[in-house]
Amino acid sequence: MDNKEKIYEEALKLDNQICFPLYAASRLIVRKYRPMLEKIGLTYPQYLVMMVLWENKNMNVKDLGEKLYLDSGTLTPLLKRLEAADFISRERDKKDERTVIINLTDKGTKLKQDAKEIPISMMEDCCGESIDLIKLRESLNELIKSLK
Repeated sequence: MDNKEKIYEEALKLDNQICFPLYAASRLIVRKYRPMLEKIGLTYPQYLVMMVLWENKNMNVKDLGEKLYLDSGTLTPLLKRLEAADFISRERDKKDERTVIINLTDKGTKLKQDAKEIPISMMEDCCGESIDLIKLRESLNELIKSLK
C-alpha cells in the first residue's frame, strides 16, 4: 500500500472524523434535554423556536428558519404543533401576504418562566467545569460560519 492509499485508509476511519463526534454529542445532548422539555411540553426543535421567539417576541417564518438553519418544510409542521399548543400564533403580514409572522401567545410567553432553569441545569449535567463551554461554542460557531 502506497502513501496515498494509507492516507485514504486513515481518512475513512470513524475516529478520524470531525462529523461523528459532533453528531454523537448532538444526539446525546438532545437526549439529556428530553426529560426537562417533556415537563414543559416541548420537543428540542420546538424549544429552539421558543428560545428565538422569547428573544425576539415575533418574527417571520423566513427569518426564523435562517436563524435555526431550518427550511420551511421542516419548520411549518413544527410551528403548527406550537400553534395547536397555544404557544404561538401565525398570521399573514398585512404588507405582504406571502410573509407569515409568528407571535408568542400569553401562554408561550409564560412558558419562558418554566424553561428558565433548563440551560443552567444542562450546563451542570453536561460537563460541569471539565470543558470550556464558551470556547467550544465559539469554535462551533466558527465552524458553522465556514460551512455556510
